[in-house]
Amino acid sequence: MASSKARGNKRPSSTSYTSTVTTLVFIALCVFGVWMVASNSMVSSPKGATITARSAIDNTVDEIMETIADNNNNNDNSNESSETITNDNNLDDSSESITKNEEVSSFGDNNNSDDVTKEASESNETGLDNEDNQNKVSQKYEENQEQSVTESQNQDPSSLGAEQEENQESKSNEEEEENQKQLREDKGELTAYSRSQVQNDEDSSEETDMSKVANKIKKQAKKVLKKLDPTMQGDEDNNNNDDDNNNNNNNAEVQDDSEWHLCNVTAGADFIPCLDNEKYLRYSHRKHFVHRERHCPEDAPTCLVPLPSGYKTPIQWPSSRDKIWYHNIPHTKLAEYKGHQNWVKLTGEFLTFPGGGTQFIHGALHYIDFLQKSQAGIAWGKHTRVILDVGCGVGSFGGYLFERDVIAMSFAPKDEHEAQVQFALERGIPALSAVMGTQRLQFPSGVFDLVHCARCRVPWHEDGGLLLLELNRVLRPGGYFVWSATPVYQTLKEDVEIWKQMSALTKAMCWELVNIQNDTLNQVGAAFFQKPLTNECYEQREENEPPMCKDDDDPNAAWYVPLQACLHKLPNEKSERGAQWPVAWPERLHKAPYWLSDSQSGIYGKPFPQDFIEEDQRWKDVIDELSNNGVSWSNVRNVMDMRAVYGGFAAALKDLQVWVFNVVNIDSPDTLPIIYERGLIGIYHDWCESFSTYPRTYDLLHADQLFSKLKNRCKLDPVIVEIDRIVRPGGNLVVRDDSNVISEVESLLKSLHWEVTISKGNHGVLFARKGYWRPTDSVTVF
Repeated sequence: MASSKARGNKRPSSTSYTSTVTTLVFIALCVFGVWMVASNSMVSSPKGATITARSAIDNTVDEIMETIADNNNNNDNSNESSETITNDNNLDDSSESITKNEEVSSFGDNNNSDDVTKEASESNETGLDNEDNQNKVSQKYEENQEQSVTESQNQDPSSLGAEQEENQESKSNEEEEENQKQLREDKGELTAYSRSQVQNDEDSSEETDMSKVANKIKKQAKKVLKKLDPTMQGDEDNNNNDDDNNNNNNNAEVQDDSEWHLCNVTAGADFIPCLDNEKYLRYSHRKHFVHRERHCPEDAPTCLVPLPSGYKTPIQWPSSRDKIWYHNIPHTKLAEYKGHQNWVKLTGEFLTFPGGGTQFIHGALHYIDFLQKSQAGIAWGKHTRVILDVGCGVGSFGGYLFERDVIAMSFAPKDEHEAQVQFALERGIPALSAVMGTQRLQFPSGVFDLVHCARCRVPWHEDGGLLLLELNRVLRPGGYFVWSATPVYQTLKEDVEIWKQMSALTKAMCWELVNIQNDTLNQVGAAFFQKPLTNECYEQREENEPPMCKDDDDPNAAWYVPLQACLHKLPNEKSERGAQWPVAWPERLHKAPYWLSDSQSGIYGKPFPQDFIEEDQRWKDVIDELSNNGVSWSNVRNVMDMRAVYGGFAAALKDLQVWVFNVVNIDSPDTLPIIYERGLIGIYHDWCESFSTYPRTYDLLHADQLFSKLKNRCKLDPVIVEIDRIVRPGGNLVVRDDSNVISEVESLLKSLHWEVTISKGNHGVLFARKGYWRPTDSVTVF
């Protein structure tokens, strides 16, 4: 509590507070008077009066600023004697506060929150209230630590880990008491005294922002003049607009900086609107992990996510697979809990990834080869190209599968395993924040060649096999489910019982247990199940349990569709999708799927196979086009096609060191199965809602005819803000759309300080690059 007392001693006196209120009233009257003068003067001589009024406002506000400074100096002098008296009494408390601040600044993270997270982890997510409070406490600490983190960057980065260990060893009894109090606070036992201290901190923060208030008033005064004379703007705005107009010859109006704000949310720089909806989470229940599913705000946020303190340009692939900047994702809980399993370690200013995991401590490559040797039919990179990795951790399994020409769609929930999916994406590995709860995964049926679960903590055997039946839906007929978990190879009573239930369930689902093998190096085992190719087994079952799905249940419907504990019928005809395995990679990439019929019209109006081939040709020169418009491919790893059709854009980038996430919009024809048939990955999504990824996770976004279609259903402002959230600083956006839509998108991007260049034709093409600009003011979202 020493730090709270120290902050409390600096609170202004009542005399200072009264002077502050008087000053604010004086400022308001001055601005109103100047506005009236400006309004009257502009009637007779608009141009001259505008300049005169503008100068008057500048001079008046400058005088106000000097008055505030003098007033604050007088208040400081009047409080000096009282502070001197209290300093001696609080010397011990101040020393204690300094000691604690030094411990925080030596590492830049919250040790107390680690204890809270351990408690939450041990409870196995039985209460989200603990986690919500933990996030609030973490946010409060981050506000106090911002300056400390900045100072720590000037230290020798290699000393960060060592200093943390020394500080942990030197914790005093008083700090332990603080930890216990913090833990009680996380559990909802916040005392009235603690609440009053938090309120005092907030009051103190509000009363020290007088200079910001004056600057805001100055901005508002200038905005009054802009409304009276739209041709007049601030000097800086004029300069920026002149440059933009010279480059782009476009007259789109640029939004004022003051209209953008930072998001004031518990998640801070890690904000995912549809997963961090605090308004929902306050009242959500925990059963079946409903609280981990998507719950988007009624109104999509239009605030911007802040950058982490000390953020740097991400490390390029392939080096990023092994290390990332600590300050880009300043979270260390996984390093503490999973470091011994070689998930992630803190190494100086880096977070390093040795390539291990819970089931493959000695490296993912050995484990990948172990799976191949155990079941030769897997044939990595030939027969098996696209896989689903459930509960992916930090993504090392998927990261090393690239060496076998395999692309893994990895996912994990945003839970107590802090930032695991964010780590994967920062490393350049495909990943998504999602959970197996009560709704279908946002993928089509029968598209993954293999599904993998290595201690993924999913209760497959419960609820009539509801979650395992969802895997059956997305697994390709004839595909493998690889399960590496303790029930496979351990003999504890609980493991034996789970294995018994899993054996009965998989048999009822007609999955064949083709092999069980043990990895002696990692001392783990894996079971290999195979999904049937035909309906024969379903028809011969003695009991219809799990039942067959109803005929009107579309297996490809996946956008907010509740899970059903049933089995979908497999294709009966060879011409149906799923009846045949795709040709081997990479031939499958440019070959039209066998089930596309000449008798059906494609998206562009021609017979499907021809439609497919022409779209493939359309994008063959896209690499050169983007290179000529400022895209540096050496800085590009994570790519998203925001409105994919057949996946031709992604296919054109095959020979680059990139991966592409293809998004098929929910109001578009369902072409996602075609994309998977080509050996690519993708997902269904509605861009009127936020995407389930962390901020700053993509290097390049491509939007072909997206915004003109979205305008009929939602506003563009939140969509552009979502793009700003997803793209990394220095990342690129490419927009192809109608000229009027391009102008609107351009105006919004410029207001966000993106660098924009445009090539125009019958359809406009916009190229834009995100900068590091962030607004200074914030707004509370929930």
